Amino acid sequence: MNSNEYLEISLFFTPFDEEYAYIIEAELSDLPYDSFMIDETEGVQPCLKAYIGKEDYDPRALKLVLSALERKVTFSANMVPPQNWNLKWEQEFTPIVIGSDVLIRSLNHSDDDIALARIEAGVKSRRSRYNIKINPQMAFGTGHHETTRMMILSMIARKEESIRGKVILDMGCGTGILGILAVKMGAKRAYGIDIDAVAAQSAFDNAYLNRVSRRFETYYGDASLLQMGKYDTILANIHRNIILQDLRTYLRSLRKGGTLILSGFYDTDCADIISEAEKLSPGISAERTLTEKTVADGKTWACITLVTE
Repeated sequence: MNSNEYLEISLFFTPFDEEYAYIIEAELSDLPYDSFMIDETEGVQPCLKAYIGKEDYDPRALKLVLSALERKVTFSANMVPPQNWNLKWEQEFTPIVIGSDVLIRSLNHSDDDIALARIEAGVKSRRSRYNIKINPQMAFGTGHHETTRMMILSMIARKEESIRGKVILDMGCGTGILGILAVKMGAKRAYGIDIDAVAAQSAFDNAYLNRVSRRFETYYGDASLLQMGKYDTILANIHRNIILQDLRTYLRSLRKGGTLILSGFYDTDCADIISEAEKLSPGISAERTLTEKTVADGKTWACITLVTE
């Protein structure tokens, strides 16, 4: 996000809460917004801010998405002055600690930053089995969202069955966290695909930063790229509609007995996803479902692991 020609879209809704802001982010995932941030500055109306290149901004498309939401959401658009977006993003990125298994950090985090993150996460261990360094840039997927955490927990739980010695595909790889983790967990090879060129480049850079680039390749494109090969496990932390749209492609790209680990949707979406998977691949089993933090309107983020015959 380095262009000088950027718009800041302020999205307003009442009552304002962080979890409904996450819902709006998910609904806007098909539009070319580069980043989101919550603004709860004292004295002004709280809002979710979205950033997009001036040439990519389509107010009609935005209105169409917002009109389908349960709450009324209004918005305003303003040009933003040039600034160092990467520096701003890095300053707001905090270390992520997931039990004693995973630490996700930037190069700028100090030992004190990491120690504080461990305390806040309630983790007594001073070390993590898998340490991932990322340069967040402005690509989606720094690991803070509950769905990323659930994907990681599912990978840890199925290390021997689905990761170690396997060929992994990270669909919608973002900054590449899941693919990098797969290699660190012993995957034979991993591939990352993202429809955002910035994300694909970011994942490549982060793979190099973590010294796994020889076993983790990244590509710019959509699910049609899966035809490049066959995979033992496909990871997809993507919006529900995209999962349903591309599920047939995912299943065709799996080797016999392959695994799909899916998130980016709510518990209320699980039945539809599982039903569609069973239609496309009779005998498929939903081995486990993890649910995390309840969000606005009583919904809960979910993660499903599907295993084919």
